[in-house]
Amino acid sequence: MPTYRYQMKTSAGETSVGIMTAESALSAAQQLRNQGNIVLQLTPVSNSQTKSLGEKLKALNYQSGPTQRDILNFTTQLAVMIRAGISIRAALEGIADQTENAKFKQILLEIKQDVESGKQFSEALAKHPKLFGPLYINMVRASEMSGSFSQMLERIASYLQQQIETRAMVIGAMIYPAVIGALAIGVTIFLLTFVLPRFAGVFEGKEAAMPWPTVFLMSLSAFMVEWWWAVVIGLLGMVIGFVFFTKTEAGGWWWDGAKLRIPIFSRMFRALYISRSLHTMGELVNAGVPMLDTLAITGEISGNRHFKRLWKSVYTCVKQGKKIANPLQKTKLLPTAVVQMVGAGEESGKLGEVLDEVSSFYARQLREVIKTVTSMIEPIMIIIMGSVVGFIAMAIILPIFKLSTLVK
Repeated sequence: MPTYRYQMKTSAGETSVGIMTAESALSAAQQLRNQGNIVLQLTPVSNSQTKSLGEKLKALNYQSGPTQRDILNFTTQLAVMIRAGISIRAALEGIADQTENAKFKQILLEIKQDVESGKQFSEALAKHPKLFGPLYINMVRASEMSGSFSQMLERIASYLQQQIETRAMVIGAMIYPAVIGALAIGVTIFLLTFVLPRFAGVFEGKEAAMPWPTVFLMSLSAFMVEWWWAVVIGLLGMVIGFVFFTKTEAGGWWWDGAKLRIPIFSRMFRALYISRSLHTMGELVNAGVPMLDTLAITGEISGNRHFKRLWKSVYTCVKQGKKIANPLQKTKLLPTAVVQMVGAGEESGKLGEVLDEVSSFYARQLREVIKTVTSMIEPIMIIIMGSVVGFIAMAIILPIFKLSTLVK
């Protein structure tokens, strides 16, 4: 529990100085006031010399930038406090006092100062666009105009929660094959660099009698042992080159397109982008954000350049006075059923409700697809690993049998 050094004036008018522990600075000040004292100064006491290694690592982590989870927690707390009747200035101050991330705490205090100076909350948030994003800022701005601030914060918190969970599911689905693939590569390297060289002396001088799998693997093993550093540099260069390539404009377009074509994974990515786009669009429409702003934000948040281009074309058509469904009918990125439902919602004036239902459907489909992908990857990777290990075992055993036959 943090320690604070305080200076206060007692009810008798005397000045007193001391040290106390409390969960937060706000809690410490409240304890002193409850005793009838006037707090003059309250500063945290550094315990860096007595901190354990775990506490130091924790403190180091607090110095990093805020995460999406931090934004979610802030939004949830702010919604609860506003609904309880606490002013936004006091709510921001209380949340900042309890925030352990130093950078995020500083940002919250800056927002509080902007609000105190007379700025709208959305204006204060707009000074930190990378942290809060256009969806967050525009939904808050819409709520300020409609007077539904606490309800809108709850909707934003629900949106952030779903996006975090979806991101975690997709990353989890990608990590599994990556781990299995790394294990397969590690086993293969071990066999080539440690096991096969042990048989090199046995097969030396008998190359003519060895089958081609053995010759191939023995040559590959000798190359790996001799030039392992070149192989490591080459693999690292390929990975770094691929990452830098995908950061370029041409590489980004190619990679975003590849994710929509890769077997097994394409269904997962397509469901992810459709769910994210329609969920974002639905939230903004229901929040009362202007349609052009909604389409622009949807394109930015979609997460794929091809979907971003799609929503940009919709933006252009709507700006010209056309309906949303018109450009959607010409794309292959969205299923025909989705386009028809969007068109029906637009005609009936219930576009927000339709988008919520469709995005919920694709969110469920995404979870099902992730389970399917994970269940399909496991046997595929087992087959690949078994084939590699089996090929290496066969390459070792075949010449032994052949040599024993020649000896007889």
